[in-house]
Amino acid sequence: MLDRRVAITGLGVVTPLGVGMDETWSALRDARGGVTEISLLEPGHFPCKIGGQLLDFSARNFVPKNYRKAVKVMARDIEIAVAAADLAFLDSGLVTRGLEGKGEPTVDSKRLGCNIGAGLICTELNELGTAVNTSVTDGKFDFKTWGTSGMNNLTPLWLLKYLPNMLSCHVTIIHGAEGPSNCITCGDASGHLAVGESALYIRRGAADVVIAGAAESKLNHMGLLRQGKLQRLCTTRNDQPAAAVRPFDADHAGTAIGEGGGLLILEDMEYAKHRGARIYAELVGFGAACDAQAIDVLRPTSGHLGLAVKNAVSSAGITPDDIDAIVTYGTGVPGEDAVEAAAWREALGERASEIPAVSFTGATGTMFAGASGVQLSVAAKCLAEQVIPPTVNFTRPAEGCAMNFAPETRPVKMRHVVTGAYTVGGQSGACVLKVSEN
Repeated sequence: MLDRRVAITGLGVVTPLGVGMDETWSALRDARGGVTEISLLEPGHFPCKIGGQLLDFSARNFVPKNYRKAVKVMARDIEIAVAAADLAFLDSGLVTRGLEGKGEPTVDSKRLGCNIGAGLICTELNELGTAVNTSVTDGKFDFKTWGTSGMNNLTPLWLLKYLPNMLSCHVTIIHGAEGPSNCITCGDASGHLAVGESALYIRRGAADVVIAGAAESKLNHMGLLRQGKLQRLCTTRNDQPAAAVRPFDADHAGTAIGEGGGLLILEDMEYAKHRGARIYAELVGFGAACDAQAIDVLRPTSGHLGLAVKNAVSSAGITPDDIDAIVTYGTGVPGEDAVEAAAWREALGERASEIPAVSFTGATGTMFAGASGVQLSVAAKCLAEQVIPPTVNFTRPAEGCAMNFAPETRPVKMRHVVTGAYTVGGQSGACVLKVSEN
């Protein structure tokens, strides 16, 4: 069954540039930035005061009416995934039980799978802090009091709000997905890993349709603290937020926290063709790798992204000469940009500096796990449109980062696009997409 082909038929993205692929794509093509002064929380004395925010956003607008009460037990990450799922299914033309007013489901629930990558969901401090405060005696936290009575001050459903697998749980419940389901928590590479694994579901005949990708929000005080401690955030351009994040650029000085995610609808190619689906691209290659030495989180590492890309290209049955475009990660952190560029050179040789490439982090900030889902969606859109959007805030390459980025939209004849991502923890993943020939 491994000869079944995998089509991408739906794209659902939620980014600081807009809700939906059309809004995000339009902003990317126009080189509009979505990094602004943080207003969703008070950054206080944190040195980085900018981020890519989802303003006026709620999952209530993307769930059936009878499910809206459940939004109360959704962390921000879950809400993003639920919205992206709704958008992806609508874009694909498939009908599930979660789409109100669209008629009877057109996909067998038992043949519908789900695999959504996630990061570490941060507890809302006001919820946890209130309960913790009940276990403080004479200025000291008392574990015995916490165990006997303190934790009872948390809502009984508190844990369900912060488990990473709840992204997949809510999406499968809403849309009635009873096929293979999983949650991958490998940081920024999670989306590529989730989509790659989902393609295997289809190829081995375990599912006909899978919704896959990733979502995350680290735009909270703990996120600012942790990323600041890791020395990853830009602290020198608080007065110029739109120009602050500069992936692979000579003036890169760190990233900004963004929130968002992207989910894709993967289908068995014959299934998609039979129903007359629009096919953005075909997923033809997947690779993964890791770097055990990444336990030293202050040492920049690409998680052996070069190996992941090599594996993806090899599994697609092509060579680097067949790659027509690269959708990179590009955090804008100097050391990280350098190791990522080196990874692309390792995988693609001299062509890495010639192949048209793009990073959208300058426009959105780093969306962590969510970024990989958006990367894959952008790669599929590039193939469908035969256009590569600009790399926002890129003017000239930093030392060691010479790749073919451009500050303007470029029409490019593309047959194969490769995209890859890595995380500080040492994981990496890559996928190769091919232009649809239906």
